[in-house]
Amino acid sequence: MPPELLSIILSQLDILALACLAATCRLLWCDAPTPPLALPTPGLVETELRRRAEARGLHFGSSLPEGALSWVTYLLKREFYDALRRESPLAVGIYHSPWVNPVGAPFGGSPHSLFVGREGRLHLACLRDEIKTGGVGEPLLGHDWGSDTGAPARTPPTLVSSMQDKRIVSVASSDRHCLALSAVGEVYSWGYGTLGVLGRADGSARVGPRRIETLEGIKSIAAGEFTSAAVDDRGRLFTWGRGAIGGSTVGLGYELDPETECQLNPKRVDALSEDRVVGVALGQGFTLAVTDAGAVFSFGQSGHGELGHGSLESEVLPRRVEALAETGLRFVAVAAGDYHALALTEEGQVYRWGYEQANGHSQEQLTPQLVTALVALVGVRVMLVYAKGYCSCAVADKGELYT
Repeated sequence: MPPELLSIILSQLDILALACLAATCRLLWCDAPTPPLALPTPGLVETELRRRAEARGLHFGSSLPEGALSWVTYLLKREFYDALRRESPLAVGIYHSPWVNPVGAPFGGSPHSLFVGREGRLHLACLRDEIKTGGVGEPLLGHDWGSDTGAPARTPPTLVSSMQDKRIVSVASSDRHCLALSAVGEVYSWGYGTLGVLGRADGSARVGPRRIETLEGIKSIAAGEFTSAAVDDRGRLFTWGRGAIGGSTVGLGYELDPETECQLNPKRVDALSEDRVVGVALGQGFTLAVTDAGAVFSFGQSGHGELGHGSLESEVLPRRVEALAETGLRFVAVAAGDYHALALTEEGQVYRWGYEQANGHSQEQLTPQLVTALVALVGVRVMLVYAKGYCSCAVADKGELYT
């Protein structure tokens, strides 16, 4: 097959298919050397991986990074972690009704779930009462409203009709709002928007997804209780919302005017302009960011040590977590619960810090510590971390789930 045609085919494949081809076909891994004893020139798989990296603004020299065995395995690993950070096909939360108390906190609520189908279609599942009153999303038709038993009736995952012509790759949800990311880098938001988390100038609630016009080229999204965040294909971090509980805005990564209650439109975190952000996680009033260089930054409230800086002091601007830097390890992903945080190394180790409760006792872990229980399980290499509320999860390379 002509190399030009092969290149076109490789450009359409996902990372798993590329890895399989590289592992089973030496001529796709690298071209055969022509002069005697000459080193092979880059093969089509390596060329395609370099093209994808360069499209994200990453450029590599001729020397392999320390510890890397080959360019193909090194680039495959980077592409794999980038895909993990970018694509999250499901999200859960509790959507609160629009009725609020005098301090702006909504009462009541019911669980909802977002799903991305195989073809990139967005689906929603929630209480039928929420749908009937226009709470979570647009009316989802085709199901009975009531229940003979009197128990709250729930919908199965149902296609969100206004988004059926959009290919969605990732979703995120807090207890009061939802975000969806399309394959072309567009962000859609809906739900309870008084705190500015929907990214619209009017700060209003929205029944049904609507695009945030000021965002484009987005690669990953995150939804927190008081904040929303997005990372674009240039490694720039954007945040919007209130930032933290109690009217504080320290979780946004920049100073706001004291008279301003929240940031209504997405705004870039300029303090990280010298770094290329590749992943973001939002907790209950704090934010984590991981860069392409493997560094972890945190900012926001630190009432339980969730920033990892060894104190309970809040940080308005992003600050590197020095305890992680001192390990000499490269970090590839972060996750945030309500008051605790996780960080994953390239080698599959997990570090944890913040609020911890076990056997009826609670404590505050002010600096990151290795999760030794996972280390004790010989042969376990974690590939993905997740946190929600007071729970932590890790998925190993062989598919095991640890909680």
